[in-house]
Amino acid sequence: MGQSLVKNYIHIVFSTKGRQPLIQPPYEDKLHAYISGICNALESPALIVGGYTDHIHVLCMLSKKIALMTLVQKIKANSSKWIKYEDERLKQFSWQNGYGAFSVNPSETDVLINYIRKQHEHHEKMTFKEEYLGFLSMYKQEYDERYVWD
Repeated sequence: MGQSLVKNYIHIVFSTKGRQPLIQPPYEDKLHAYISGICNALESPALIVGGYTDHIHVLCMLSKKIALMTLVQKIKANSSKWIKYEDERLKQFSWQNGYGAFSVNPSETDVLINYIRKQHEHHEKMTFKEEYLGFLSMYKQEYDERYVWD
């Protein structure tokens, strides 16, 4: 086969260190746009970036030219530097050490996009911990909860 064809939809989820509620206006929308720009620059186009005060969801198409762990590392490192630069009061901002990343069926991307758009509504009823544990269950991901939270 002379051509490499790849279409991997990936749902990436990670929180602020200690789930601190640091993603607030006026930086929330700007942060989402910045993360989208990082994905696009790394040839992993973001379909949507969203989240809540203490975490981020990214739905993107993973490039065939970059490893998932490299994409996440670059998103975290660059966005963390950016937000600290935007406001000196956020100089202690950092992301959690780990992340969740799950493949998404192309026929289900619209459902996930809608879900990410409604993060503020979802988190009136559930915490990030509840949401994340629900994703781990839904994606049938084995885990040891002692090591999920930092």
